[in-house]
Amino acid sequence: MKVLVVGGGGREHALCWKIAQSKQCTELLCAPGNAGTRNVARNVDVSADDVKGLVRLAKAEKVDLVVIGPEDPLCLGLADKLRAAGIDCFGPGADGAQLEGSKTFAKELLERHRIPTALSRAFDRSGAAKTYLESCTQWPQVVKADGLAAGKGVFICKDAREACRAVDAIMEEKSLGDAGLRVLVEEFLEGEEASLLAITDGEAILLLEPVVDHKQVGDGDTGPNTGGMGVYSPAPSLTRRLLRQVEQRVVIPAIHALRREGIDFRGVLYVGLMITEQGPKVLEFNVRFGDPEMQAIARRFKSDLLPYLVATAKGKLAKMDPPAWDERFVVGVVAASEGYPGTYRRGDRITGIDAAESLDDVVVFHAGTSSEGDEAITSGGRVLCVTGMGSDMDAARDLTYAAYDRIDWAGKFCRRDIGTRVESRKERIAKMMGKAEGGARGR
Repeated sequence: MKVLVVGGGGREHALCWKIAQSKQCTELLCAPGNAGTRNVARNVDVSADDVKGLVRLAKAEKVDLVVIGPEDPLCLGLADKLRAAGIDCFGPGADGAQLEGSKTFAKELLERHRIPTALSRAFDRSGAAKTYLESCTQWPQVVKADGLAAGKGVFICKDAREACRAVDAIMEEKSLGDAGLRVLVEEFLEGEEASLLAITDGEAILLLEPVVDHKQVGDGDTGPNTGGMGVYSPAPSLTRRLLRQVEQRVVIPAIHALRREGIDFRGVLYVGLMITEQGPKVLEFNVRFGDPEMQAIARRFKSDLLPYLVATAKGKLAKMDPPAWDERFVVGVVAASEGYPGTYRRGDRITGIDAAESLDDVVVFHAGTSSEGDEAITSGGRVLCVTGMGSDMDAARDLTYAAYDRIDWAGKFCRRDIGTRVESRKERIAKMMGKAEGGARGR
């Protein structure tokens, strides 16, 4: 089977790394790829948002399956164009991709189908948004750009002045481009944040092992949000009981809602959650594997991933047996460039990746890298994701940071606290879930 993976980040390197291990894969392409994907796939210089170019490539190469990594080509309708050309594709069409492409669309779907989420108001004029914010008596409030903003469109504001500044930046100064044509003002939810990913062909659902992401740039969850500075899995705080609750209250109703609205969704539904005292509530939907969540999933997914991707694309996921998972812990630490998530350095030569991967149970996934001859150089803010596995969280974390310290380039930095608050997090969630169940019994 000939497979094309679309994208050039850490998620796509992890997908390529895992798919390349499949006995069913006879040839693997990645467009455009990076300095890491070239070691497991044939990189093709076609941009991930060049829909026509990617369809031409898939036809010319007689590709059997296309796996779409990033959200942009999904929102641009790449999956629709591929299916119209008779090419199997893992990823939803443009109608389903609206779940990520428009926060307003997602919020309205949640409300229509009574799926628990935060209260919110949508605005397409900055004046109306600011008037509403100035009337709010509960703070903080959350201001969100409606469209795709690469993880930079969410602002937690402590008062009306700060919230109005966020609205001006998004809608008047257009700091996020067309992503800020509309804004969503949402109540701030107290609780613990969690993520759950499910593969679905629109009918059958396969829940993946949960992964915990660290979004803020600094240790102790400080500083601005990023695309993700590190991950760990499994997540002891997300108990089987809680996962069943999320599946029954959120995931299954969301898939049913899409079907009732005529949306044929084949791909990944990524649910961002807040575990509150009232139970789990949806913060956001994504419609693709997370980055760096996919790097952790790829390490722990013991079964052959490719048959599950094919079954999803063909609408036959129900025929698949549950996959096997590695029971060990994985910790992934993102190595970033100086200045990220703002303006960051580029073009620095990276050394030490081979030395890092010489350690047992370490894999380094490339994200923001490009090739210069045989060398890898930095080309993005999040450059690498260093992953290590161990029998417990401490062993996995120690190994990962030991590997990270073998890698070098000018301006490299990371968070040093990935996965260090697992037990306290578990206790807080257990306490909140106890309150939620007690409240339910009281009613």
